[in-house]
Amino acid sequence: MSEIKVNILANGPLVVSGPVVIVDPQQNEIKIAEGDSAYLCRCGASKRKPFCDGEHHAVDFKAADAAPTD
Repeated sequence: MSEIKVNILANGPLVVSGPVVIVDPQQNEIKIAEGDSAYLCRCGASKRKPFCDGEHHAVDFKAADAAPTD
């Protein structure tokens, strides 16, 4: 089994690499197969939440430079 990896793209989405299962508030499961990735919205502007639709470009989303270490 591969490890799950989450990459934070600069001023963009979180990239979650599978295998992983994403569960929405209604408990619907979205399965991401090993070797596949899901791009999750961080800016809040996507019309396809929880997935990124590229809207972060239009709203000029600026994220923190790095994740806090404490």
